[in-house]
Amino acid sequence: MDTSLPLPSAQLGASSAPRLTLTTLQKVALPVGAIVFDLLFWRERAALNMLLYTLFVVVAVLLTLPRHAPQWRSGYFRLTLLGTLLSAVMVAWYGSGAAQLACVASLAVWLGYVNQPHLKLVSNALLTALNSALQVVPKLASLMRLPNNMGSQMGRTWFYGRLLGVPLLALAVFHILFVIANPVYSDLVSHVLDTIGEWLASLFEDISILHILFFLMGLVLTGAALVLVPVHYFIDQESRLGEFIVRQRDRVASFAVRRPDFRPQSFRALDLRKEYLVALSLLSLVNMLLLVVNVIDINWIWFGFKPTSNFNLTQFVHEGTYVLILSILVAMGIVLWFFRRNLNFYQKGLPVLRWLATVWVLQNVVLAVSVGLRNYYYILYTGLAYKRIGVYGFLLLTLFGLVTVLLKIWQRRSTYSLVRLNALAAYALMVGLACGNWEIWIARYNLRPELQVLDYGFLLDMPDRVLPILAANQDVLPKRQLVHETYSGAWTKLEPIDATQELQQRLREFKALQAARHWPSYTYADWQAYQELNGHE
Repeated sequence: MDTSLPLPSAQLGASSAPRLTLTTLQKVALPVGAIVFDLLFWRERAALNMLLYTLFVVVAVLLTLPRHAPQWRSGYFRLTLLGTLLSAVMVAWYGSGAAQLACVASLAVWLGYVNQPHLKLVSNALLTALNSALQVVPKLASLMRLPNNMGSQMGRTWFYGRLLGVPLLALAVFHILFVIANPVYSDLVSHVLDTIGEWLASLFEDISILHILFFLMGLVLTGAALVLVPVHYFIDQESRLGEFIVRQRDRVASFAVRRPDFRPQSFRALDLRKEYLVALSLLSLVNMLLLVVNVIDINWIWFGFKPTSNFNLTQFVHEGTYVLILSILVAMGIVLWFFRRNLNFYQKGLPVLRWLATVWVLQNVVLAVSVGLRNYYYILYTGLAYKRIGVYGFLLLTLFGLVTVLLKIWQRRSTYSLVRLNALAAYALMVGLACGNWEIWIARYNLRPELQVLDYGFLLDMPDRVLPILAANQDVLPKRQLVHETYSGAWTKLEPIDATQELQQRLREFKALQAARHWPSYTYADWQAYQELNGHE
């Protein structure tokens, strides 16, 4: 007869909850990774150290994957792995902020695909990795506890300690006798003790509360990267979504459908036709309006545009660009709204609606080209800058998004499909921006003779790898009108003598800083700049 009582449901849930178990490789890699993180990043900038730490994480994770794991068959897994390694190399090469952002984001996305290899959305992979990291930290903390048989282990330690006590005591007595009797041995012992004392003093001098917290942060980050807690929420949500829109024949008051709905319906039989008429009239009207705007832009901007002397080029670009980009996004939203459901299967008017939407999308492509030309003229007359490069990156994503909207119109693709494709495009653009030596290209372009007004303060605030170009072009400073933008947004005149002095100060600071840097903070671009500056002396 079984006399055991059933456990409460809460206890059943607690006993059935899986505990975190670490493999032998993870047990070794966790402390090693924390030590490597501390050695590479403590008081160092992100440079060569980020490449080495990324390689450590990638190799450690790949070694835990079986040979026939589903991750190896995932194209997203391989793509993000390539992006992670490429962006890490770019951090060691340039050390730019774009490369650092791409490396961290790409590594997190890749870990999401390691966690759930069947994921497709880049955003879901990132959320999966973050969710896993939030769960693994308390689980790792729960492992740091004393073993249950600590009492027996302490007794065994005391037993062996007593056995070794007599030999150690005898060793200490003979050591004291030899120190008294042999002066050479005494000097040797003193030298060894002094060396150990200096090492301990330097060790405790470097150890601080901040350093300990930094080491613990490295341990947490390493644990979040190497130990993955399965997160199924996002893959479950994604599995319900399809690439194409299907005609909805459920949610009607009939037991013959898959999901009947007997609640009162506000969508009546003729409402689909009404929605079609609204879409038809809206697309017709906005097409005519956009046609007028495009004709004006083509005649005004596309051919032979030259701003007059009193023309406000900044307002022309900033306000016009922002408004036009917002217009393109609203246009994409309109198409996504009308082609979201059964209007894709309204055979009576679907061909006309498709062609109107196609013309609407193509006109927005023309509008995007006009935005690009506005930005081009602004660069031509005022020089390159980060935001102006970012506008072209955003326009590339916009044009790609418009192409996917055409796929939605003609192939009945779902919004999920569009989000998936555009997320991949955004990821590819992020990695592509990480591969660019943008500061060098900006400096070379802005120093060209055609640009008479030069924001030299902007060039002086650039990273150190730009300094050889500035040093090689010091002769152009008296020939230009030099300006500098203050933190309040106002423009002030910069005298050539002051600009030269600031440049020489930057050069001295860079040489001293590069000479004092440790190898984890090295980048190839800074090393090359240092060699060039020393070679010109």
